[in-house]
Amino acid sequence: MQISRVLIADDIEKECVDILKNNGIEVTIKTKQKEEELLETLPQFDAVIVRSATKITDKLLRAAEGKLKMVGRAGTGVDNIDVGAATQTKTLVMNTPQANSRSAAELTCTLIVSLPRYVPQAVATMRDGKWERKAFMGEEIFGRTLAIIGLGRIGLEVATRMQAFGMRVIGYDPIVSKQQAAEKNIELLSLDEIWPQADYITVHVPLIKQTENLINKEVLGKCKKGVRIVNVARGGIVNEEDLVEALNSGQAAGAAIDVFVEEPPKYRDLINHPNAICTPHLGASTIDAQLRVAVEVAENIVQFNKGNPLGILNREVLQHY
Repeated sequence: MQISRVLIADDIEKECVDILKNNGIEVTIKTKQKEEELLETLPQFDAVIVRSATKITDKLLRAAEGKLKMVGRAGTGVDNIDVGAATQTKTLVMNTPQANSRSAAELTCTLIVSLPRYVPQAVATMRDGKWERKAFMGEEIFGRTLAIIGLGRIGLEVATRMQAFGMRVIGYDPIVSKQQAAEKNIELLSLDEIWPQADYITVHVPLIKQTENLINKEVLGKCKKGVRIVNVARGGIVNEEDLVEALNSGQAAGAAIDVFVEEPPKYRDLINHPNAICTPHLGASTIDAQLRVAVEVAENIVQFNKGNPLGILNREVLQHY
């Protein structure tokens, strides 16, 4: 099975188009299509490349069944793709998990360092013409305990960088062994062991049934008073309302949130909280990461045509081709 016609449904770097065309693949760029338009468009192509804007729904996949063979996600998360429906319609789903890992890790580290020094808050007061040094007395992160939930590519990159700041790193990941974690100087613990030890908690897991509302009122109550929470993974892993309650009570000293249940978020209590740093889903928003995901998704399609199925999430579909 060959991919010969590709639809690019979201804005993407020119390098993606160039790689595909240079390998004999016909490319059509048609962005910002509504579902009604995509119902007619998708069946005309072997593959579609999306970012996060276009949603590939069950309805679309059913309409293109037998014709559309692949959905390529230029990025890591596939929240906007109905992977279950894709599997049922024998449509391959491919993503590019490595391309934006460094950018997401760097933002995470930036937020961890910014939290105890109140950097955004201090900048805001300076712009208001104030000079409030005493209001922003901070804390060092040296010697503090950082808990990383999810020791995949991003989690491990965060660990390496924050260890350089002198942080003790503990972590949880059900598919990582204690020996593997120890090789990265990470103490692997259960979640119940992590909560009371962590000064900072950062999550690097997908949003699935097991991780939805993972950081909630009950968990925050088990944590040290003054814990700080960071989420650059997916909205919904941290319960936003429970986090605000913890910030109000002082149980949580701070939070840095880049992703939200609803984007753009309508729930403003967290965004407006004086001890929260909120950013508009910037984890992969670097020139470097955007270029890498564009190149990787194109190269993966080229490799697929050569018999090397890279980045396929529902590999069981391969048996049908």
